[in-house]
Amino acid sequence: MVMQKGLSMNARIVGSGKQTLVLAHGYGADQSVWEKVVPKLGERYQLLLFDWCFSGAIKDRSLFDGVKYSCYEAFADDLIGLLEELNLKSCVFIGHSMSGMIGCIASVKRPDLFTKLILVASSPRFINLEDYEGGFDISYVDEMFADMETNYEQWCSAFAAMVVDPSDPPSVEKLAKCLKRMGVEIGLPLAKTVFLSDHRSVLDKVVAPVTLVHTKRDLVVPPSVVTFMHSRIKGESAVEIVNTEGHFPQLTAHEEFLEVVFAALG
Repeated sequence: MVMQKGLSMNARIVGSGKQTLVLAHGYGADQSVWEKVVPKLGERYQLLLFDWCFSGAIKDRSLFDGVKYSCYEAFADDLIGLLEELNLKSCVFIGHSMSGMIGCIASVKRPDLFTKLILVASSPRFINLEDYEGGFDISYVDEMFADMETNYEQWCSAFAAMVVDPSDPPSVEKLAKCLKRMGVEIGLPLAKTVFLSDHRSVLDKVVAPVTLVHTKRDLVVPPSVVTFMHSRIKGESAVEIVNTEGHFPQLTAHEEFLEVVFAALG
């Protein structure tokens, strides 16, 4: 059988073990953001790695349809389709950033596919409201969109330096290259999907056990968001803080990140 979905998403299975972990990267990245943790995770678990259709690692750029992917539900459907094609059930989903909420939506649609969710630096809403602190004012986000449209490559470098721990220059450069490879024609509409979305209502439908993994200081996801998610998730949830700064603990503090993940997996 030809795995159409798997091929289009660069899916690959590595490691060994009865339990499958699904590793899903976030905005602007690709599956290589997990490269520091794959060797150790693969010693104990079977791992499914893949690239979302927006990733610069995807050769067929036409797979990203800005209209279709203007909501996370389309990504959740892609995830479900991939797991169905590979005949994988009862997986542990490890989703970074935007993928965290995609995993939540998929788990609500198909609870049989997921036994646990590990959400890394995830947020249901990024823009502030009177009764909600998401981390960004709408004016800042609008200015960011304008910067992306005016000089996308310069924005990529600046954004990477802002969201990755600056004490780890190789990781900053890695994200900047991934963002540039994604391109403005995908990066801008996807940024609007991510930063203008509101998935807070999904949280009280999530019944799978959840571990929220965050860093001690993340400019993208402030502590208020972590507290909000912890209080709203319907199922059992726990919060783990990795002792690093920035939005990418799997890159900048991978050993401590692994400790947190292994503890969450029991």
